[in-house]
Amino acid sequence: MEIGEVLVRVSSSSSFSFVPLNHRNLVPSHFHVHLPKASSFTLPSEKRIFILGIGFVAQSLALKLQNQGWVVSGTCTSNVKKKQLEEMGFQVHLFDANYPQSSMLGLLKDCSHLLVSIPPVAGIGDPMLQHEELLRSSLVNGNLQWLCYLSSTSVYGDCGGELVDEDYPTNPKSESAKLRLASEEGWLNLAHHLGFSVQVFRLGGIYGPGRSAIDTILKQEPLSEGQKMRKHRKYTSRVHVDDICQALMAAIYTTPPREVYNIVDDDPAPREEVFEYARRLVLKKWPGLNLEHLEQKGSSDVKTINQRGEKRVSNARMKKELGMQLLYPDYKSGLQSIIDQIESPFHCN
Repeated sequence: MEIGEVLVRVSSSSSFSFVPLNHRNLVPSHFHVHLPKASSFTLPSEKRIFILGIGFVAQSLALKLQNQGWVVSGTCTSNVKKKQLEEMGFQVHLFDANYPQSSMLGLLKDCSHLLVSIPPVAGIGDPMLQHEELLRSSLVNGNLQWLCYLSSTSVYGDCGGELVDEDYPTNPKSESAKLRLASEEGWLNLAHHLGFSVQVFRLGGIYGPGRSAIDTILKQEPLSEGQKMRKHRKYTSRVHVDDICQALMAAIYTTPPREVYNIVDDDPAPREEVFEYARRLVLKKWPGLNLEHLEQKGSSDVKTINQRGEKRVSNARMKKELGMQLLYPDYKSGLQSIIDQIESPFHCN
């Protein structure tokens, strides 16, 4: 398995003033994060974050932090991704995740913040925690003061449709969910051992521009295995990528009082309902578009066992303690925003 190293440096002329009592200086103008005064702290003069796994969410965050004067470094997982990041102007280097390079660990050691956005691997678990002793020895005298691990609400398992908060017992059913929970525990233990602040964000289904029901319809792609599994679910908690970034920015610029937060919107609606709404939006904007492929998708009889289980996930702690006002509190507002940004129905093909 290979992971790439990305180093983004901003101009020395970039400036950013951190004023703890004025949250409007902390995040982009379209964010609505109301940061708790009691939990603010002073960032180092040179703000550095290392991101393990610059994927869909982390790339969005990296661009926002870069615009605020951060030095961002991290990893990616393929040559294709490496090329894409290079086209965005980033410096990209590949290395073998099974044998972490000293240069990567050196960059990580120099950073004040660490975001872990790499999913566990079957048969291995967390790709970096398999080198836990090496990580500990590399970070013990470093500058790291904050760590966040991006997990999943799948760790709760089947809750019979109950509303679950962060204190609800975890009971993962699928192998991937069990590995997620093990990764949570591993990164929490590492942070506790080294003595820096740590958060675990349990994310709902992630969507945003380029990755949504709108995009699936326009691309006319067959259902993925994950979509098939979610087809007959009564509840599906989800969250827009911009709201995940809001939560991360709040946690970066303050010290949240808890370690575990559910990051989801207000509306755990069924997948079928979401896709029907997306279909109506598409036909309203492009009345003559042929969507016959959707009928074929809808008629497929999928009997896959859903190991993620039925549950409604509470975001009350996120709103109260991270001071968040969701940009997209439900799938309708999120999908409307996405389709408003699409000029042609053929942009995805």
